[in-house]
Amino acid sequence: MDYYYSIEEHKMFEDKIKGSRFIANIFPIVSKEEADIHLNALRKEHYDATHNCYAYIIGSQGLEYRANDDGEPNGSAGNPILFAIKKYKLSDVLIVVTRFYGGTKLGVGGLARAYGGTAEEVVKLCKRRKIDITKKVKIFTTYDDINTIKRLLDEYAVSFEEVYTDTIEITAEIPVSKVTKFRDQITEQTADRSGSRVD
Repeated sequence: MDYYYSIEEHKMFEDKIKGSRFIANIFPIVSKEEADIHLNALRKEHYDATHNCYAYIIGSQGLEYRANDDGEPNGSAGNPILFAIKKYKLSDVLIVVTRFYGGTKLGVGGLARAYGGTAEEVVKLCKRRKIDITKKVKIFTTYDDINTIKRLLDEYAVSFEEVYTDTIEITAEIPVSKVTKFRDQITEQTADRSGSRVD
């Protein structure tokens, strides 16, 4: 897989469950630091809330993640929120579900359904954004071979930048699974006159 999905923008969803207010906020993020900024802003905004439970997943493999119950019974809030993110196969996403206690205890199962359910509803409001997983490839070529290189870039590259001097240097973003084939094609189609390296 040369791509994964995140979300376009921040969304919010609110629900009332047995008197308690649950407010779910979802944010696109790229780092733990960014997650902390959103979390701290919401804690300030909802300073009188009973709990601000959250989960996030970061990275193309989704290997960096965290779930936090913020004082709710163990596993009743953070993990159901995390499950909602995983269910929709998203990454680079933070969901915070804020609870204002309404006087009725929900029990662990009820809490898990409430936190997981509101997290899922806010995900459904989002427009997904495809993120390509690429590697930077630097290409060194001449004016004689530029048309050949351009054809290959059209076929393989997600994006590229060119610098023209006596020779031409191009930095291209190539999907990870296609890097080797792309570089082989450059060598083959320019009879080894053009070179490339992975940055």
